[in-house]
Formats: sequence, C-alpha cells, structure tokens
Amino acid sequence: MLDRIRPWGRRIALIPASGLARMGVSPNSLTVIGLLLNVLVAAVLASGQPVIGGVLVLVANAFDMLDGGVARLTGKVSRFGAFFDSTLDRYAEALVYLGVGVWLYSVGDGLLLFAAYCTIIGSLMVSYTRARAESLGVGGEVGLLPRPERIILLSLGLIFHGYLLAPVLWILAVLSNLTAVQRMIHVHRELAAQESERS
Repeated sequence: MLDRIRPWGRRIALIPASGLARMGVSPNSLTVIGLLLNVLVAAVLASGQPVIGGVLVLVANAFDMLDGGVARLTGKVSRFGAFFDSTLDRYAEALVYLGVGVWLYSVGDGLLLFAAYCTIIGSLMVSYTRARAESLGVGGEVGLLPRPERIILLSLGLIFHGYLLAPVLWILAVLSNLTAVQRMIHVHRELAAQESERS
C-alpha cells in the first residue's frame, strides 16, 4: 500500500543519515538504538499511556530507516547488517505488542489482548514466510499488510484508542495472518511454475 511513499521516506531519511555518517556512527549501532527506543515504547504502553506510545511508535520506526541510509552513504552495506536489522526489527515489533498486551491485561480487556496476541503471531509469520520464500529463490514481499502498514495502523489505533483501538487490533490480527497465507499461496504458485518449466 505504501510502495509509492517509501522512496520519498528513504530520501528524507538521508538528510539526518548524512549527518550521522559524518559523525562516524555505524549502521549496526543505529539498529541497536532503534531496538532500545522500542523498549521505551513498550514501557510507555505497558504503563497505560497509549497516546504517547502511539506517537513514539512512529518516531521509533522512523528512526529505523536511518541505519540503512547510513550504511549506503558510508559503503557499509553488508549481508550481516541486513540480517541484524531484520532480526532486531522482529524483536522491536514483538516488544511493542508486549507493551500493548500488558496494558490491555491491566485494564482487564481479555478479548483485545487475544487480538494483540494473534497480531504478534501474524507479524512474525509475515516475516518468516518472506525469509523462507527468499531462501527458496522466490520473492516473498507480497500481501496486504507488510510491516510499515502495520506500524502506521497500530500507531493510529493507539493515538485514537477510544475509537479505533479495537477495530485496528482486529484488522491487524486478521490481515497480518492473511498476509502470511497470501505469501504461502504465492510461494506455492511460484515453485509449481518453476517445476513445470523444468519438466
């Protein structure tokens, strides 16, 4: 959904990234700082402050674009850097939902807590299916709800939690898992086509 916007976001991120590159900040250190920011977001959410947490979700994940920008500007793009960034991104997303879950548990909303749990499963499976597809030589970045869309939806749901949190969490729970299923179907079709070409 955000494919047309992402290139603009990367270009904007290059402005602070160039300053960080001149200061000698490494891409991997920015990746770690991004994870620590999401730990802070999780703590804010767990303490029952969804509006502040929703704003911080956007800030922390905007910061996440800087490591890639610094890596490109300094010529430090590496396979390990990409792997490290992707791995810590999964931890960061799970931590944010943990914060949401702790808050929902504290207010006794078991139904929305279940939706948050389903969303964590779906988000991890979206990432796993893409990684596994690419290991098989198939492009796996398809489906309705990749990570940037999930982040924006969650942030809006938290900021306007009185009106949007319940529908947003259920949308995330359903569509994140549906995205994983879409990727499984896509991989099945691609591998079947490859097999038919060989035969």
